[in-house]
Amino acid sequence: MIRNMNSYPLYDDGEHKVLWLGIEEAEDEKGILTNQYLVIDGSEAALIEPGGFFVFSRVLKNVSAHINPTQIKYLLYSHQDPDVIAGLNLWFEYAPLAKIGISELWVRFLPHLAVMSAGRTIGIPDKGMEFQVGNSKIRAVPAHYLHSPGNFGFYDEKSGILFSSDIGAATFPEGEWYLFVEDFEEHEKYMEGFHRRYMSSTKALRAWVRHVRKLNPTMIAPQHGAIFQDENVGKFLDWLENLEVGIDVFEKEFYED
Repeated sequence: MIRNMNSYPLYDDGEHKVLWLGIEEAEDEKGILTNQYLVIDGSEAALIEPGGFFVFSRVLKNVSAHINPTQIKYLLYSHQDPDVIAGLNLWFEYAPLAKIGISELWVRFLPHLAVMSAGRTIGIPDKGMEFQVGNSKIRAVPAHYLHSPGNFGFYDEKSGILFSSDIGAATFPEGEWYLFVEDFEEHEKYMEGFHRRYMSSTKALRAWVRHVRKLNPTMIAPQHGAIFQDENVGKFLDWLENLEVGIDVFEKEFYED
């Protein structure tokens, strides 16, 4: 059952912290549930997947419980969808020093959304890059065509957490929600339809899995749905590796009689 929750710590070694930034039950009535994450190292922070307009007040409140928003160095966006980026103009007021990190494919589109973005945007090249936050680094990990043609996950090197964008997204039935995957086989049914329809290429998905295995993440934290940890990280990667999606299944789904 969905309940109002404040932020929840995913990692904390005293100097470096990673927080999931809560949820409110009313969000389930307004649109698809989204996850936002805050990485703090020393006096600097990165806000990952800041979110759209109607989650802004909740995210700001939960960020402010841990840091002054003026300490946010980066607003990191995996791709251009409105549930990820539509609150950007609001963040400019409360995080006036923050730079925007997003695929270079979408940089020219931002002025249509945020007229104040000029001079504050870092276009992430296709192969990715690193963002320095305090004494730690967050790596932009390519996830192109999964589902956006310019898409990135973000890997926090100190905690080992991979923020995976829409890869791993789950759509819960009304009134059901949980933060961590406990029963992977039960959780599959909430992911399969989304991945088959929204992920565009089996080849791209398997290439991503191979790369992520090399990172050996401690957690995989998607923008929608529940977080994978412990043995469920491996189960999730195995599941993706054997899933056919997008252009590889569309013909029989839409055109065959």
